[in-house]
Order: sequence, then structure tokens, then C-alpha cells
Amino acid sequence: MSDDLSTGYWDGARRGALVLQRCTACGHVRHYPTLLCPVCHSDGVEPLEACGRGTVHSWTVAHHAFDPAFADDLPYTLVTVDVEEGPRVLARLEPDTAGLQIGRPVTIGFAPGAGGVPVPLARPA
Repeated sequence: MSDDLSTGYWDGARRGALVLQRCTACGHVRHYPTLLCPVCHSDGVEPLEACGRGTVHSWTVAHHAFDPAFADDLPYTLVTVDVEEGPRVLARLEPDTAGLQIGRPVTIGFAPGAGGVPVPLARPA
């Protein structure tokens, strides 16, 4: 699953940390890992460990698993989170709360998923 582009992300995820990419030319912070900066097209990149805080931008409830490993967990809530460093991150919300609303503060962490692969989790802050 890991390659040269995503090694920093997966190494951080295994430690429970959200690691983003920061362009060394213009400072733009991005997620998901990409080869070139979408702002200045530089290929200079460095890892940036995010603070793990953000707010809910949107959410959806999954009733069909995109991978059979998650079938027993259905239904579950997926949130897009505007993290303080700028990018938007997709994570599973736990616990699945009825009081979810746009702008709600959350923290991003990781938990072992199917096969031990770390899965991003958002928890109410």
C-alpha cells in the first residue's frame, strides 16, 4: 500500500499521527500525497505532522462497505474534516454520534483496521 509518495503518511499513521505533505517551494500543505504541488507545481516536498485538530466539513453514512473487511461494521459514519493545517481529510467518526453537525470540533487519530492497516478516526473534541 505504501509507496514513495505515501511512506510519510503511512509511517505517521502507524504511530497514530496524521502526516501531511508541505511544499518546500511555496509552503502549501496538501493531502492526499501527490507528486507535484497543485499550487506551484514544484516537486519539493517535506512531511508535516498535523496537530490532529479540525472541524467537520460534511459527512455521509455508509450502508455499503467499499471493502469486505468493513462489512460487519455497517452502517458507519464517514466525515470530511477541515484540519487546522488546511487540507480536508476523510475519516471514520467514532463514536457514531447523533449530535453531529457541520463545524463541530473533532480530533483525528488512527486505529488498527482490517489486516492491521491503520484507519483514520475522527472523535468529537
